[in-house]
Amino acid sequence: MNASTPLLQFLKWEKEIPNQLFLRQPFNGQWKTWTYQQAGEEIRRIATGLKSYNFPQGSNVALISKNCAHWVMADLAIMMAGYVSVPLYATLTAASIQQIVEHSGSKLIIAGKLDNFEDQKGGIPADVITLGVSTYGTNATQTWEDWLTRFEPLREPHSWKGEDLLTIMYTSGTTGKPKGVMHSVAAFDSTIQQGAHELGIQMHPVLFSYLPMSHIAERMGIELMGVYRGGTFSFPETLESFPKNLADTQPTHFFAVPRIWAKFQEKILQKLPQKKLDTLLKIPLVSSLIKNKIKKGIGLTRAKQIFSGAAPISVDLLQWYEKLGVRILQAYGMTEDCVYAHFNRNEANRHGTVGTPFKGLQVKIAEGGEIRVKCPGLTLGYYKEPELSKELFDEEGYLKTGDQGEISSDGFLKITGRVKDQFKTDKGKYIAPTPIELKLLANTDIDQVCVVGMGIPQPIALIILSPAGKAKSKEELMQGLENSVAQVNPGLESYEKIEKVVIMKTDWSVENGLLTPTLKVKRNEVEKIHLPKYPIWYAKPGIVVWE
Repeated sequence: MNASTPLLQFLKWEKEIPNQLFLRQPFNGQWKTWTYQQAGEEIRRIATGLKSYNFPQGSNVALISKNCAHWVMADLAIMMAGYVSVPLYATLTAASIQQIVEHSGSKLIIAGKLDNFEDQKGGIPADVITLGVSTYGTNATQTWEDWLTRFEPLREPHSWKGEDLLTIMYTSGTTGKPKGVMHSVAAFDSTIQQGAHELGIQMHPVLFSYLPMSHIAERMGIELMGVYRGGTFSFPETLESFPKNLADTQPTHFFAVPRIWAKFQEKILQKLPQKKLDTLLKIPLVSSLIKNKIKKGIGLTRAKQIFSGAAPISVDLLQWYEKLGVRILQAYGMTEDCVYAHFNRNEANRHGTVGTPFKGLQVKIAEGGEIRVKCPGLTLGYYKEPELSKELFDEEGYLKTGDQGEISSDGFLKITGRVKDQFKTDKGKYIAPTPIELKLLANTDIDQVCVVGMGIPQPIALIILSPAGKAKSKEELMQGLENSVAQVNPGLESYEKIEKVVIMKTDWSVENGLLTPTLKVKRNEVEKIHLPKYPIWYAKPGIVVWE
C-alpha cells in the first residue's frame, strides 16, 4: 500500500502490525492499552457515528481535549469520515471556544479529557453536536462509549487527495485573536516524510505525548510522526503523575519547551545542588553513574533525539544539560510552515542556533532582518481571512515569519528576536528583548522574564521567581539578581542596559491569560496590565524592586 496520507499510514499499520501496542493511557495509576487493531475498531465505529449525521464532505469537526488516547483516535476518526479537524486547546475559556467553533463553522465537537468541561461547555453553540467521552467524566448527550455499541465499524475509509484541506489549526494567540491556519494533506505528508528521513527517526518509536496536540509541534513531531513510523504512544494522567508516567515510558525521542527544561533543571538541583553536582561530575566513575541516574529519573535513557522548540532557550541551559550527557537539539518552525523547518541534528548541533534547514526549505533574510521561508509545508492561508492570508506571503511566495534572524556562512540560523516584540524607549532606540531575556534566564532564581521599556529611558525586566528564588531570603535573592544585571549589562549597548528588575506578585499562567498553552509569555497581555506602572518602578531606588 502506498501510504502517503496520515490516514493511509495508520491503515497500513492496522493491517501489518495489528497486535502491536498503539496507545497507553493511565487511569488511577494503571495503564489501559490499545493495539493497532483495537484502536482501529474504535476509530472505525466513531467514524461511522460521524458519518451518520450526513454532514457535507469536508465539513469541519472540532476536537477539544488534553492529550490522551482518545485525542489520537478522534483525530483519525475525523480523517476516516472525510471531515476537516479543528483542534482546540484544552485550556480555552467558554468565550474562546465559542469564538473558534463559530468562526470555523464546526458541525460537531468531540470533548475528551478536560479539567473543567462544566465551565467550558457554555461556549459550545446550541446547534453544535457534542460527543463526550464518559471515561473522563465529560458529560454530553452523545457519548463515545454509546457510539461504540451503536455503530458498526466503517469499512470504506475516506480517500484523501494531497490538495485536500485536512485541518484548521488555530494559533495560540500570542499576538491577539487566534487565526485558523489551513493545512493540506500534502503539507502534513511532505513534512513528516522529510523530517523522519533527515532526523533519523526510528521505526516503531516509543513516544510520550503531553504538550498540547492542538499545537503544530506536538501534532507533527509526536502524533503524526508516531502514526507514520508505527509508534506506541503514552500519556500523562495528571500534572502530579507526569514525572512518574514519563519515567515509566522512557521514550525514544522527546520534545519539550524551554520552560519544561528549566523545570527539570530545578528539580535536579533541589536534590543535587550545583556545587555538589559539579564535584561529582569531575570524578570519572561517579560521573557516569550520576548522569545515568539523572537521565533515568527524567525518563531519557532511551531518547535518541531530544528537542526543544516553540520558544527560545538559553545557551546556558543547553550547556548545563550537555554536561549531563543530555544533548538538546533546538528547532524552529511555525504553525504556518507546518514545521517543515530548521533543526539542529545530533551530528551537527550548534548552541544558540536553531540549526540548518530541511532539504526543500528555501530561506532568505528580508529587509529589517525578517526570516522568510518557502517549502512544501506552507499553509493554504488563514480560514475566512483572505486579506490576512495575502499579507502572509511576499511577492515571491515566501512566508513572512515575523521572526528576525541571521544565517551563518554554513547555513545555521540564529533567531535574534521578533519584529513585533521590538519596542522603543524614551531615547527613541529600538530594542529586541529576546536576547536580553535569554541572558537573564541563566539565573535559576528567575522562572520567567519579560524585558519592557516603553515610556521610560532604559529597559526594565519584569520577572516571575522560580520556586528556588521564592525560597531564598530577600537579601540573598536581591544580591543574585543584582549580580545577573551586572553580568548581562556589559555585553549590551548603552541604550539596552537593564535599569531595574521588578519582581512580580502574581505568577503568569495559562489560566490567567498571560502564557500561551505552550508556556510562552504573552508580551502584549503583560504590557496591557503593567505599562502604566513602568515610570513608578523606574523611579524607585535600587536595582531590584518589588511590584
